[in-house]
Amino acid sequence: MLVLTRRIGESVRIDGDIEVTLLDIKGDSVRIGVNAPRETRIQRSEIVDAVVAENVSAAADSGADAERAIFEALAKRRESQEP
Repeated sequence: MLVLTRRIGESVRIDGDIEVTLLDIKGDSVRIGVNAPRETRIQRSEIVDAVVAENVSAAADSGADAERAIFEALAKRRESQEP
């Protein structure tokens, strides 16, 4: 991990087209601004981690149920197609 010291108003560039600027410091919080191309996804890591955890949980909870539902749907489809 690269660790840099920046003052308010100073910035760093990433890959030449992403600029991260230190906007404000209040107590334990730091406000940053990110200028990046529109197609660049910028997400807070805690949100990404929460979504990943939820997806893992959902997959674990519904694995057997989902498999059974798929087999039942396929069986019904076969029955409806038989002469």
